[in-house]
Amino acid sequence: MTDSIPPAAPEPKAPTLLRSGMVVSIMTMLSRVLGMVRDVVVAAYFGSQSEADAFFIAFKIPNFLRRLFAEGAFAQAFVPVLSEYRTKRTLAEVKQLVDRVTGTLGLTLVGITALGVAGAPLLITLFAPGFHDQTEKLALATDMLRITFPYLLLISLTALCGSILNSYGRFAVPAFTPVLLNLSMIGATVLMTPYFDQPIMALAWGVLIAGVVQLLFQLPFLAQIKLLPVPRPDRKDEGVKRIMTLMLPALFGVSVSQINLLLDTVLASFLETGSISWLYYADRLSELPLGAFGIAIGTVILPALSRQHAGADPKAFSATLDWAIRMVMLVGVPAALALLLLAEPLIATLFHYGAMTERDVVQAAAALRAYSVGVMIFMLIKVLAPGYFARQDIKTPVKIAIICMVVNMVLNLILIWPLAHVGLALATSMAAMLNAGLLWWGLKKMGIYQAQPGWWVFALRLVTACVAMSAVVIWMVPATEQWFAWGWQNKVWEMALLVVAGIGVFAATLVATGMRTRHLRQG
Repeated sequence: MTDSIPPAAPEPKAPTLLRSGMVVSIMTMLSRVLGMVRDVVVAAYFGSQSEADAFFIAFKIPNFLRRLFAEGAFAQAFVPVLSEYRTKRTLAEVKQLVDRVTGTLGLTLVGITALGVAGAPLLITLFAPGFHDQTEKLALATDMLRITFPYLLLISLTALCGSILNSYGRFAVPAFTPVLLNLSMIGATVLMTPYFDQPIMALAWGVLIAGVVQLLFQLPFLAQIKLLPVPRPDRKDEGVKRIMTLMLPALFGVSVSQINLLLDTVLASFLETGSISWLYYADRLSELPLGAFGIAIGTVILPALSRQHAGADPKAFSATLDWAIRMVMLVGVPAALALLLLAEPLIATLFHYGAMTERDVVQAAAALRAYSVGVMIFMLIKVLAPGYFARQDIKTPVKIAIICMVVNMVLNLILIWPLAHVGLALATSMAAMLNAGLLWWGLKKMGIYQAQPGWWVFALRLVTACVAMSAVVIWMVPATEQWFAWGWQNKVWEMALLVVAGIGVFAATLVATGMRTRHLRQG
């Protein structure tokens, strides 16, 4: 193999993006479904007791940092630079960048992990100040955090590997990798809990095991494309410096929704026991459409947008953004309506077993309704933000992020008094609306995004299909008391009927109003 500059790869058009998006969506849906199974198992074993609250905090801290660093700022900073290297430089230079980024990131994360393990009590107090006066809960959460925190190191390196694979069109492997987290946690809960004095400690070990398994899983696929990283720290490398420069402000720009969710947890720690768990279960359900499609579309368009920007093709750049916005709306709007209309039935079907009480279901469902308001908005953020980061524009999203964080804090403090944990969920959704609105306005104002023809027809078809779907769901759904009384077989059967009927009516209405597969391929 020579190291001459390779010919530029053909630019993916909308059909290619659609196929790639569907691959990622299917893999991510598998992961999310297993995530639901994981949460069902956890709810059945531990419910919303104080031990569950302690674990969710110990898991949320490295998970939050993972989304902030690995899937958020790092991915958005690394992929555009890597795509530029792939387009304009030799394979040897790409490999050198990968090695140096891996070494620099890995060394930094080792230091952060050591500090996190040593400072676990302080982190728990910082992230859940309401635990300060609850000695046993604080001690348990601290012990679990010392086990779960190294997950940040492992999953961040996994995200680095996934970003490389995504940049080279290998979307399926990174999308499948989270399945291993869910399998590890399910296995730990079922198989390891009998061996601990405090059974929930098994979950913490399940998280650490998952980090190791996920990283090892991706390495053979990197070897296939001859980009298996050999860590060589070098902060002075041109590409590394550019990535670090982009990454620092991107911590705010791309991860504002995660920061908002963290603020919810901090305030929820002051509320009654169970509030953190109610928010967690509601957030997990609201993230199902986000992860299954919103993140999938955002994942596949970022490399394409980065190459379009590097190739100076603004028309294709705008068309790709427009296609992505339509796709997330086509899924996000009906998904949000479904979560709003079926909050109690969904929570009851998935979690009303074992230690999970009827009151827990009602409280979690109330939070889910508040989160559902922002489901489509969160999905829009996932496709609007790459419009900035693909152009290596960091300042604009940072300004927007700071504004939205302040607004979210204010709304939290206003709404928590009358609505308790539901107010926190609603504040997050409202702040997300502002975030998406400002991102869209910025792209429009700078002339980066121009709406393509056919939006009014698309909107009419979407609204008509959503109205038809909602009418059928409202007509078919049994009373909440029935869901509490039924066993899991009846719940699953009734929910399956509702889902099939809703999707069927939605799709049939779209077809009846003239939508065809070719409309999904326009970009």
